Formats: sequence, structure tokens, C-alpha cells
Amino acid sequence: MSKQKTILSGIQPSGKLHIGNYFGAMRQHIRMQEEGDAFYFLANYHSLTSVSDGGLLKEYTTDVVLDYLALGLDPEKCTFFAQSDVPQTTELAWILGCLTPVSLMEKGVAYKDKVANGLSPNIGLFTYPILQAADILIYHSDLVPVGEDQKQNIEIARDLAGKLNRACDKELLNIPEDYILKSVATVPGIDGRKMSKSYGNTINIFAEGKALKKRVMSIQTDSKALEDPKDPDTCNVFALIKLFADEPKRQEIADQYRAGGYGYGHAKKELLDLILGYFAEARERRKELEKNMDYVHDVLRNGGKKARKRAETVMKPIREATGLIRSFEY
Repeated sequence: MSKQKTILSGIQPSGKLHIGNYFGAMRQHIRMQEEGDAFYFLANYHSLTSVSDGGLLKEYTTDVVLDYLALGLDPEKCTFFAQSDVPQTTELAWILGCLTPVSLMEKGVAYKDKVANGLSPNIGLFTYPILQAADILIYHSDLVPVGEDQKQNIEIARDLAGKLNRACDKELLNIPEDYILKSVATVPGIDGRKMSKSYGNTINIFAEGKALKKRVMSIQTDSKALEDPKDPDTCNVFALIKLFADEPKRQEIADQYRAGGYGYGHAKKELLDLILGYFAEARERRKELEKNMDYVHDVLRNGGKKARKRAETVMKPIREATGLIRSFEY
């Protein structure tokens, strides 16, 4: 019987999760918990590169746990935990950092993009790929589901695993594969750019009432009049509608666009109803989970124990090979 592949992915609790997060990663994470030995973590160390308020980081972390559980992540089918609950990760990151040429970090596309978009060029952001490599390698991950924009960081993780193996002349780390998530197109934000917390153009997954309506009605469109025919394929509103509607509904709305007499206000109202309906059951589950925070905290606590146990089996031979002394056991 073949060994189950270990799947590893993380998400930053650096703000409220939005529909771009859901269609870009979360939905696939929930599906893949059925397909292997899945480890999903809250990347709260990574969040420190952009979140400096401790109270906010705790709030965002709790929100992400609630969101995932409400949307269908099952802690009995996967290991769900906080990055900061696994000290072996930062231990491995330091060892990998001592093998990493500065020139490799200087080539980081994600670093350059984030600085260009206003994030502080701090050392944490600069060395982000090293910590991400440790996140991946500390569990002997086989598959790492990521977006196309993270492919370079997976290559860095593979490179660093090879460097450590060669330096110690032992196969201490597994060489992971990337698993590029291509199931949906880039989710546009309300300004037409990729939906991202850093752009402030998001629609939160569990927003409702006036807050949700305000965001949907703020989606940018062209200036065509109500009676004018419109091209659904160039419209931000329709791009979002396609994510939520089934094929007959998409076709019906697209035909209305092209016929004229159908305004962007009509389309936004349709989108609003689709979002509310799509997440209705999950929204109610989330409200129930909020009443049982002991359970929510137990999920993270149990996931952290399981993740530490796996990480320690990987880290122990690395300490021995690198000559690091540890006078206690986890």
C-alpha cells in the first residue's frame, strides 16, 4: 500500500479573509483534506511582516480559524494549527538561513512586489522565503498547493533542502513538489485589480447587511448607460458573478448584459444575492462556532501538538547532523 502524500499549505492571518482567499486557496484546501495527509497552518509569524498590533493579530488569527471551520475544514481529517505553536519551524529556518546566499533572497519577486506596493522593506519580509521553506520542509511535505505567484518560493525551498542534504551528506529533508492552483482566474477586487488585503479592495467572505452592500455597490464599472448593450467579459461585476452562479444563471445574466436595458446596478444586486446565498449555511455555522470558543481553541491546541510531534521527528536528525545540542525533549 502506497504512503499517503503529505500536503502542506498556510494562510496569513493579516486581515479579514475575503472571497479572493476563498476561491484562490481555501476551497482547494478544504477539498484536498480528503486527498492526503494535510497540514494547514495559520502563518502568524509571516503576518508580523505587516501586522504590528498584537491585539489585531490575535483577532485575525481567531477569525481565520472560525472561517475555515465554518467553511468545512474538518480537524479530524487534517492537521490545523498555528505556525507559532511549532518552534522547530524557526529552528530550521535559522539553519537554512545559514546556508542561503544573500543573492538568492535579492532575486525574490514576491519581496520586490510587496515593497513596491507599500510594505516596509524589513528583514522579515526579505527572508520570508527561508521561513516559508522551513514551514514546508519541517513536515517532509510532498505537495505544496500554491498560486502561480508563489512558485519561486517553492523552488527556493527545494534548493535549500538540497543544500542542507549535501552539506550534511544525508537525506535529511524531503524535496517537495509544487501544486499550482489553477482552478479559477484571478479574483478581481472592487477596483479591478487582484483582490488583496494590501490593496484595500476586498469583499469579506462573511460580510453581510449594509457592510456587504456597500462593498458590492462600490465595484468599479465603465460609464455605459442603462439602455446600452454591455460586454460581460470585460466587467468586474460579471467576473465575480461567474464565481458564484451556476452555468445557466451565468448565461442568463450574460445575455441580459448584451441585450441592453440591464444596468450595472442590476448586476450588483444579483451579485449581492449570490454572495449571501452561497455562504448562507457557512455564515450560520460560524455564528454557532463563536458561541463555543473552547472548542475552537481546542482545535488549534490539538493541531499544534500533532504538528510538533511530526516536526520533531524531522528536526532531531538535523540537530544531530549539524552538531546542535538539545538538553531537553519536546
